[in-house]
Amino acid sequence: MRLLLIRHGQTPSNLKHLLDTAEPGPALTPLGQQQAAALPAALAGEEIGALYASTLLRTQLTAAPLATRTGLEVRVRDGIRELSAGDLEMRGDDLAIETYLSTAFAWSAGNTGLRMPGGENGVEALRRFDAVVEEASGTGAETVALVSHGAVIRMWVAARAGNIDVDFASRHALQNTGVVILTGTPAEGWRVQEWAGRSIGPEAGTPEESGPAGEAVDDADA
Repeated sequence: MRLLLIRHGQTPSNLKHLLDTAEPGPALTPLGQQQAAALPAALAGEEIGALYASTLLRTQLTAAPLATRTGLEVRVRDGIRELSAGDLEMRGDDLAIETYLSTAFAWSAGNTGLRMPGGENGVEALRRFDAVVEEASGTGAETVALVSHGAVIRMWVAARAGNIDVDFASRHALQNTGVVILTGTPAEGWRVQEWAGRSIGPEAGTPEESGPAGEAVDDADA
Protein backbone atom coordinates (compact mmCIF):
# COMPACT_ATOMS: atom_id res chain seq x y z
CA MET A 1 0.00 0.00 0.00
CA ARG A 2 1.06 3.56 -0.65
CA LEU A 3 0.40 5.77 2.38
CA LEU A 4 0.34 9.58 2.08
CA LEU A 5 0.64 11.36 5.42
CA ILE A 6 -0.27 15.02 4.89
CA ARG A 7 0.11 17.81 7.41
CA HIS A 8 -2.78 20.31 7.52
CA GLY A 9 -2.62 23.86 6.17
CA GLN A 10 -1.49 26.86 8.18
CA THR A 11 -3.55 27.99 11.20
CA PRO A 12 -3.46 31.13 13.37
CA SER A 13 -1.83 29.06 16.13
CA ASN A 14 0.98 28.11 13.76
CA LEU A 15 1.75 31.80 13.30
CA LYS A 16 1.90 32.24 17.09
CA HIS A 17 3.89 29.00 17.59
CA LEU A 18 1.37 27.66 20.09
CA LEU A 19 0.80 24.07 21.21
CA ASP A 20 -2.82 24.06 20.09
CA THR A 21 -3.98 20.43 20.13
CA ALA A 22 -7.49 20.41 21.64
CA GLU A 23 -10.70 19.81 19.68
CA PRO A 24 -12.06 21.31 17.54
CA GLY A 25 -9.07 23.59 17.10
CA PRO A 26 -8.68 26.60 14.81
CA ALA A 27 -9.62 26.91 11.17
CA LEU A 28 -7.11 27.71 8.42
CA THR A 29 -5.59 31.10 7.72
CA PRO A 30 -6.04 32.54 4.21
CA LEU A 31 -2.63 31.08 3.37
CA GLY A 32 -3.71 27.74 4.83
CA GLN A 33 -6.77 27.79 2.58
CA GLN A 34 -4.53 28.40 -0.42
CA GLN A 35 -2.26 25.55 0.65
CA ALA A 36 -5.23 23.20 0.92
CA ALA A 37 -6.53 24.32 -2.48
CA ALA A 38 -3.13 23.53 -4.01
CA LEU A 39 -3.05 19.95 -2.73
CA PRO A 40 -5.14 18.37 -5.53
CA ALA A 41 -2.72 19.64 -8.18
CA ALA A 42 0.31 18.69 -6.10
CA LEU A 43 -1.03 15.14 -5.70
CA ALA A 44 -2.52 14.82 -9.18
CA GLY A 45 -0.27 11.87 -9.93
CA GLU A 46 -1.59 9.88 -6.98
CA GLU A 47 -4.56 7.55 -7.46
CA ILE A 48 -6.00 8.09 -3.98
CA GLY A 49 -8.55 5.42 -3.10
CA ALA A 50 -9.40 6.42 0.47
CA LEU A 51 -9.15 9.73 2.30
CA TYR A 52 -8.98 10.31 6.05
CA ALA A 53 -8.78 13.37 8.31
CA SER A 54 -8.54 13.84 12.06
CA THR A 55 -11.26 15.16 14.34
CA LEU A 56 -9.64 18.61 14.36
CA LEU A 57 -11.20 21.18 12.06
CA ARG A 58 -7.98 22.16 10.31
CA THR A 59 -7.41 18.70 8.83
CA GLN A 60 -10.95 18.41 7.56
CA LEU A 61 -10.70 21.80 5.87
CA THR A 62 -7.37 20.75 4.35
CA ALA A 63 -8.85 17.48 3.09
CA ALA A 64 -11.93 19.11 1.53
CA PRO A 65 -10.35 20.11 -1.82
CA LEU A 66 -8.90 16.60 -2.17
CA ALA A 67 -12.34 15.15 -1.48
CA THR A 68 -13.84 17.34 -4.19
CA ARG A 69 -11.18 16.31 -6.70
CA THR A 70 -11.35 12.58 -5.95
CA GLY A 71 -15.05 12.29 -5.16
CA LEU A 72 -14.14 10.47 -1.94
CA GLU A 73 -15.83 10.80 1.42
CA VAL A 74 -13.55 12.17 4.13
CA ARG A 75 -13.38 9.55 6.87
CA VAL A 76 -12.96 11.46 10.14
CA ARG A 77 -11.02 9.51 12.77
CA ASP A 78 -9.88 10.49 16.26
CA GLY A 79 -6.86 8.20 15.99
CA ILE A 80 -4.90 10.52 13.71
CA ARG A 81 -5.48 13.71 15.70
CA GLU A 82 -2.50 15.64 17.03
CA LEU A 83 -0.56 14.47 20.08
CA SER A 84 -2.36 15.95 23.06
CA ALA A 85 -0.29 18.67 24.72
CA GLY A 86 -1.98 18.11 28.09
CA ASP A 87 -0.73 20.65 30.62
CA LEU A 88 1.30 22.34 27.86
CA GLU A 89 -1.79 23.28 25.85
CA MET A 90 -1.68 26.76 24.27
CA ARG A 91 1.85 27.41 25.48
CA GLY A 92 4.47 28.63 23.05
CA ASP A 93 7.54 29.07 25.23
CA ASP A 94 10.75 27.20 24.46
CA LEU A 95 10.51 24.92 27.51
CA ALA A 96 6.98 23.77 26.63
CA ILE A 97 7.82 23.09 23.01
CA GLU A 98 11.03 21.27 23.93
CA THR A 99 9.17 19.12 26.47
CA TYR A 100 6.45 18.32 23.94
CA LEU A 101 8.77 17.32 21.12
CA SER A 102 11.30 15.47 23.29
CA THR A 103 8.48 13.43 24.79
CA ALA A 104 7.09 12.60 21.35
CA PHE A 105 10.46 11.47 20.02
CA ALA A 106 11.16 9.48 23.17
CA TRP A 107 8.09 7.46 22.19
CA SER A 108 9.55 6.92 18.71
CA ALA A 109 12.75 5.67 20.33
CA GLY A 110 10.86 3.10 22.37
CA ASN A 111 10.20 4.87 25.68
CA THR A 112 6.46 4.54 25.16
CA GLY A 113 5.60 4.51 28.85
CA LEU A 114 6.64 8.15 29.18
CA ARG A 115 3.62 10.41 29.55
CA MET A 116 3.12 13.90 28.14
CA PRO A 117 2.57 16.16 31.18
CA GLY A 118 -1.16 15.89 31.83
CA GLY A 119 -1.66 13.99 28.57
CA GLU A 120 -1.30 10.63 26.84
CA ASN A 121 1.65 8.26 26.78
CA GLY A 122 3.37 6.70 23.79
CA VAL A 123 1.51 3.40 23.98
CA GLU A 124 -1.79 5.24 23.67
CA ALA A 125 -0.62 7.59 20.92
CA LEU A 126 0.90 4.87 18.75
CA ARG A 127 -2.02 2.52 19.29
CA ARG A 128 -4.60 5.03 18.07
CA PHE A 129 -2.61 6.03 14.97
CA ASP A 130 -1.82 2.38 14.19
CA ALA A 131 -5.53 1.55 14.37
CA VAL A 132 -6.41 4.04 11.64
CA VAL A 133 -3.53 2.87 9.44
CA GLU A 134 -4.75 -0.71 9.94
CA GLU A 135 -8.27 0.36 8.93
CA ALA A 136 -6.91 2.17 5.88
CA SER A 137 -4.97 -0.91 4.85
CA GLY A 138 -8.15 -2.95 5.13
CA THR A 139 -9.98 -0.77 2.60
CA GLY A 140 -8.08 -2.47 -0.23
CA ALA A 141 -7.11 0.90 -1.70
CA GLU A 142 -3.66 0.92 -3.27
CA THR A 143 -3.10 4.54 -2.17
CA VAL A 144 -4.54 6.12 0.97
CA ALA A 145 -4.20 9.73 2.14
CA LEU A 146 -4.34 10.65 5.83
CA VAL A 147 -4.55 14.38 6.58
CA SER A 148 -3.10 14.71 10.05
CA HIS A 149 -0.62 16.79 12.09
CA GLY A 150 3.09 17.45 12.11
CA ALA A 151 4.14 16.06 15.48
CA VAL A 152 2.10 12.87 15.33
CA ILE A 153 3.20 12.16 11.75
CA ARG A 154 6.88 12.61 12.59
CA MET A 155 6.58 10.58 15.80
CA TRP A 156 4.73 7.70 14.10
CA VAL A 157 7.01 7.57 11.06
CA ALA A 158 10.15 7.54 13.23
CA ALA A 159 8.65 4.68 15.26
CA ARG A 160 7.30 2.60 12.37
CA ALA A 161 9.39 3.22 9.23
CA GLY A 162 12.45 1.01 8.82
CA ASN A 163 14.55 3.63 7.02
CA ILE A 164 13.84 6.73 9.14
CA ASP A 165 15.27 7.17 12.62
CA VAL A 166 14.49 9.56 15.45
CA ASP A 167 17.45 11.80 14.63
CA PHE A 168 16.20 12.38 11.08
CA ALA A 169 12.57 12.95 12.10
CA SER A 170 13.52 15.32 14.91
CA ARG A 171 15.68 17.44 12.58
CA HIS A 172 13.22 17.58 9.68
CA ALA A 173 9.99 19.34 10.51
CA LEU A 174 7.02 18.97 8.24
CA GLN A 175 5.81 22.28 6.87
CA ASN A 176 2.10 22.96 6.37
CA THR A 177 0.66 20.58 3.73
CA GLY A 178 4.00 18.77 3.62
CA VAL A 179 3.63 15.11 2.65
CA VAL A 180 5.44 11.98 3.82
CA ILE A 181 4.97 9.05 1.43
CA LEU A 182 5.46 5.50 2.67
CA THR A 183 5.00 2.07 1.15
CA GLY A 184 4.31 -1.17 2.99
CA THR A 185 1.67 -2.78 5.16
CA PRO A 186 0.97 -2.93 8.90
CA ALA A 187 2.09 -6.58 8.91
CA GLU A 188 5.26 -6.21 6.83
CA GLY A 189 6.32 -2.75 7.98
CA TRP A 190 6.85 0.60 6.29
CA ARG A 191 9.53 2.44 4.36
CA VAL A 192 9.56 6.14 3.55
CA GLN A 193 9.81 6.95 -0.16
CA GLU A 194 9.56 10.74 0.10
CA TRP A 195 9.74 13.25 2.93
CA ALA A 196 8.20 16.58 1.95
CA GLY A 197 9.30 16.21 -1.66
CA ARG A 198 12.71 14.75 -0.87
CA SER A 199 13.38 11.23 -2.11
CA ILE A 200 14.64 8.84 0.56
CA GLY A 201 17.07 6.21 -0.68
CA PRO A 202 16.04 2.55 -0.75
CA GLU A 203 18.89 1.30 1.42
CA ALA A 204 18.31 0.62 5.10
CA GLY A 205 20.20 2.68 7.64
CA THR A 206 20.74 6.37 8.25
CA PRO A 207 19.48 8.66 5.47
CA GLU A 208 21.88 11.17 3.96
CA GLU A 209 22.50 14.21 6.08
CA SER A 210 21.27 17.00 3.84
CA GLY A 211 17.58 17.86 3.96
CA PRO A 212 14.95 20.56 3.96
CA ALA A 213 15.77 23.76 5.75
CA GLY A 214 13.55 25.56 8.24
CA GLU A 215 13.00 22.67 10.64
CA ALA A 216 11.67 24.87 13.43
CA VAL A 217 9.09 26.86 11.47
CA ASP A 218 5.45 26.37 12.53
CA ASP A 219 6.46 23.35 14.60
CA ALA A 220 4.61 24.23 17.82
CA ASP A 221 1.06 23.32 16.79
CA ALA A 222 2.37 20.50 14.56
